[in-house]
Amino acid sequence: MKVVHILLISLLVLLQFQLWFGTGGLRETWQLEAAVAAQSEENEQLLERNKALQAQVEDLKTGLEAVEELARSELGLVSPDEEFYQVVENPAGR
Repeated sequence: MKVVHILLISLLVLLQFQLWFGTGGLRETWQLEAAVAAQSEENEQLLERNKALQAQVEDLKTGLEAVEELARSELGLVSPDEEFYQVVENPAGR
């Protein structure tokens, strides 16, 4: 009878070990849940960025003001009736 008790206790310890530390155990489940939460947060940020880019694309398709603004900031557009001044600062050593 004592051997049966020892065998059952050993089996219980082995099963608990598998539950906590084995493949698909609680520790691995917690790690996967944390990874899913982090990925969900990143997906939300990317979704917001995509919405902003989509709004910019729609604005560029429909309005000339957005195209002009983008050309001014990205390409340095200057209209024929405007004057362009470039201020160059002296290097710190001179």
